[in-house]
Amino acid sequence: MAQRATETTIVNAPPEVVYRVVTDFEHYVDWVSDLKRIEVLKRDAKGRALEVEFRAAAFGRSTTYALHYDYSRAPDALMWYQTSGDLTESLNGQYRFERVPEGTRLTYDLEVELRVPIPAFVRSRAASRIQSQALRELKSQAESRR
Repeated sequence: MAQRATETTIVNAPPEVVYRVVTDFEHYVDWVSDLKRIEVLKRDAKGRALEVEFRAAAFGRSTTYALHYDYSRAPDALMWYQTSGDLTESLNGQYRFERVPEGTRLTYDLEVELRVPIPAFVRSRAASRIQSQALRELKSQAESRR
């Protein structure tokens, strides 16, 4: 069963800066603490990353997964879905960027389905931890670039 979660934060930087940080995949390893390796596998005609492979720490071990990015609602949103993964059956989500007086209301929607059975409370905690950490690190990175 898939675990769904949504979390929102305010980033003290304009949406275009936050969007640039989110789409600068090659530099994720510089600021995403659980990320061990990243490789852009495919780009679109505009040079944007379409498929990206990640190697990250998860559940006390490493996991590898690839995500396909959808720019059809850019720069207001960036959506993705998993194309392959060793621990996850699906890893789908989106970032939404909304201009507010303080900068950007950043919303992170995530849906995760694991290949291995894990109790619901553990799945829920893991999804919440992933989102909270991702938003904290992204907020910090975007605010340092404004």
